[in-house]
Amino acid sequence: MTLKSIELFGFKSFGKKSSLSFTNPITCVVGPNGSGKSNIVEAMRFVLGEQSMKSLRGKGGVDLIFKGSKMIASSNRAGVNITFDNSQKIFSFTNSGIGVSLDYDEVTIGREVFADGANKYSINGTEVRLKDVIDLLASVNIGSSGHHIISQGEADRVLNASNKDRRSMIEDALGLKIYQYRIKESERKLDKTIINMKEVTALRREIAPHLNFLKKQVEKVEKARAMREDLRSLYKDYFSSEYTYISNEGARISSKRQELDQKALVLDEKISELEKLKEGNVTESELSKIIKEKEFTLHEVRSKKDEISRSLGRIEGIIEGIEHQFAKVPEVTERIIKESEWKSLVEELEVKIDEAMRLEDLPLVIDILRNIKSKLGEFTHSAREASADMPALEDSAEYKEMQKAKEEILAQVSKSREEELSIINEINDLKEKERESESSLRDNERALYDVLRDKNEVVSAIHGLSFEEERLSAIKNAFEMELAEGGVLIGREVVDFARIKVEGEIIRSTQEDMRRKIERIKIKLEDSGSGNASDIMKEYDDTAERDVFLGRELEDLNKSIDSLRVLIQELKETLDKEFKGGVEKINKQFQDFFALMFGGGSAFLSITMEHKKVRKSDEKVTEEDEGDEESEDEEDGNDLGFERGIEINVTLPQKKVKDLHMLSGGERSLTSIALLFAVSQVNPPPFLVLDETDAALDEANSRKYGNMLENLSKYSQLIVVTHNRETMSRAQVLYGVTMSAEGASKLLSIRLEDATSYAK
Repeated sequence: MTLKSIELFGFKSFGKKSSLSFTNPITCVVGPNGSGKSNIVEAMRFVLGEQSMKSLRGKGGVDLIFKGSKMIASSNRAGVNITFDNSQKIFSFTNSGIGVSLDYDEVTIGREVFADGANKYSINGTEVRLKDVIDLLASVNIGSSGHHIISQGEADRVLNASNKDRRSMIEDALGLKIYQYRIKESERKLDKTIINMKEVTALRREIAPHLNFLKKQVEKVEKARAMREDLRSLYKDYFSSEYTYISNEGARISSKRQELDQKALVLDEKISELEKLKEGNVTESELSKIIKEKEFTLHEVRSKKDEISRSLGRIEGIIEGIEHQFAKVPEVTERIIKESEWKSLVEELEVKIDEAMRLEDLPLVIDILRNIKSKLGEFTHSAREASADMPALEDSAEYKEMQKAKEEILAQVSKSREEELSIINEINDLKEKERESESSLRDNERALYDVLRDKNEVVSAIHGLSFEEERLSAIKNAFEMELAEGGVLIGREVVDFARIKVEGEIIRSTQEDMRRKIERIKIKLEDSGSGNASDIMKEYDDTAERDVFLGRELEDLNKSIDSLRVLIQELKETLDKEFKGGVEKINKQFQDFFALMFGGGSAFLSITMEHKKVRKSDEKVTEEDEGDEESEDEEDGNDLGFERGIEINVTLPQKKVKDLHMLSGGERSLTSIALLFAVSQVNPPPFLVLDETDAALDEANSRKYGNMLENLSKYSQLIVVTHNRETMSRAQVLYGVTMSAEGASKLLSIRLEDATSYAK
């Protein structure tokens, strides 16, 4: 893998897009001070994920954006793209879920910064996180410590660093940073897992009371379910029997009603016929009306006859009177007395008798009697005198007239008698017919009475049947209501129960007993409050499932903690092993480079152990010690741990100086260069950037420095920023950076081979 190119646009002094290609082992970047050549090194730091603005010589992201000049407008963003050769497919991700394909011959990493300070990272044009960029670079031994980029004035940074920081640089240079990254990632996962485990424990503790409550509710629901099963069995027997009873009773009542309706229809026809006969009889009974008319006529005839008879009687009386008047004077006298004077005489005598009786005077009574006798004698005498003066009977015109009238009346009487006899005979004939009609009518009425009696019996039976129908309707309504309620309590399967017919007689008392049992169970179900049983069961199942899930998750988290701790331990052991082996290799190369630079002496790295305070690891939380919350997340400052460091030990030839602080500036530069080259020899990085690291070297040491560059270029691609001619002579390509008249950095390039040919 080699660095192929780097592209800058709007970055610091590079207002226009500028590109550098690295096709040779050693490439030098030269230029006067202030031309912007160090900005190329900072651009490489920037695109590789540097987060320290101090390392980029700025205070914020806006300081990295080209500010503009008189001839070129300012930029609103700054960006750098760096391209690597990936023909051997050595780039990889530790996290396979990033979603960026690396199956390309080139891998381009890009970074942009905007005026608001926001950063955007991309890999092959796909936007990613900074973490993904670091993960990708770590796979090719390019770490974040910057050991592969040595900027101006930082050549002896490795010497000035603390033992801990120096260890981090060495690990990064040895390609062990990936282990550190994995250890930290595992520790973060461990901490997160412990936090998750605490949260899961808290959740289980939180739902435990509710789960217990739901468990009791479920027990009630189970009891209610058992009661529902009993109710289902009772409903099956009750509904099937009730349905059979209603069906049978309905069929029986329907059949009985049809029978009674048919019988009533027949009786109605008979009644209609008898009533028609009665109407006929009523027509025949008009004879009685005729009889009455005849009797009325007879009555009139008799009245007329009686009147004639009376007239005859009067005539005969007159005649007799005339005859008596002429034949019997005494009788006439007596009649006259009776008719004319008798009344006044009697009244007079009554008065006198009453007076005598009142007075009780016997002589007066005798006198009155004598007076009466005298009066009677006088009356008789006067009557005889009147009769003697009367004419003869045959000569009386009145007598003759009366006789004639009598004869006429007798003729009328005879005629009336004949008419009377005729009417009587007619009446007798009509009465005989009437008697015959009445006999037939009585027979008809008797038959009609019998039919009406039967009809009343049928109507009464129909009324009784109506009561049975009402009773059956009430039973049916109660059945339907119970069926609907059963559907709510048990389910729609009760409808199937109501379609089952049973054999045998249905006893109502047994049905009532079952009904009472059903009511008792329904009351118990209502008291149990299991109306929302499905919701309770669902909530219990969900809560229990969640509790089981949390339990499994807690178990998985415990296993994950164990596996993470094992992984961390294995990574630490591997890191320790690789680190120690790498330090041994570095010491060998460090000694060679140091002796070469100083003409002798010794130099080596030693591993130190330093005390530190560490956070007490959280113990595995189990169900037995879930309540020990007070011990969670506490830091025990008394627990001591150890961490490794790297100490540099040097001995200059012909000097007893061993302390790094006692070295001169040149000696420190040579020592740091020897160490950096030694590290690069042990685990060569893909490329190495050296920014004026040879500035403090004299001519002799510059040649040694050049020799080491040529040797190191066999393992790593070198980009050297320098003013040293000796160093320039070792490069194949020179990039010159100058500040153009436009006010922006400008790049010029030349190949030394071409320059040599041109010079010749």
